[in-house]
Amino acid sequence: MSTSNSSTGAPVEFDHLPPRWEPAPARPRLPIGVAVLAVLIAIFAVLMVLAGLLFLLSSLAGGSVVPTSLEIFQSIDLWGATILMILGAALIAIATSLWRQETWALWTTIVLVFATTTYLFFTGSITILFLIFVVLFVYLLSVRRYFY
Repeated sequence: MSTSNSSTGAPVEFDHLPPRWEPAPARPRLPIGVAVLAVLIAIFAVLMVLAGLLFLLSSLAGGSVVPTSLEIFQSIDLWGATILMILGAALIAIATSLWRQETWALWTTIVLVFATTTYLFFTGSITILFLIFVVLFVYLLSVRRYFY
């Protein structure tokens, strides 16, 4: 494309055009069931971290900092409280990643739900909880296309 520059009379030439605009790929919306599951996992994880933290504060400070009525799990030891805090932190990471629709979090949740369902089946605990986990397993498999 060439035009004339009015002050010098020399033609102005353009070497290139701006890059072609392409829309960003549409990110699939978060399914409502996954959102509810992520919130429930996050609440449970925060409770686990708080339970471990309260027990550690109570046992390391000699019981004067945290009243024993606030301890959620009263029959664990220091190692159990530490493991509880680590598992709670891992579940917070899983819940956050489920909210962000990351594939690894979906498959981790599917494996955990399948393991729990298998455990309930082989221990003979075929109850409403078992049916909830079966439905959750099928639901998570059906919404896997929303994750990237």
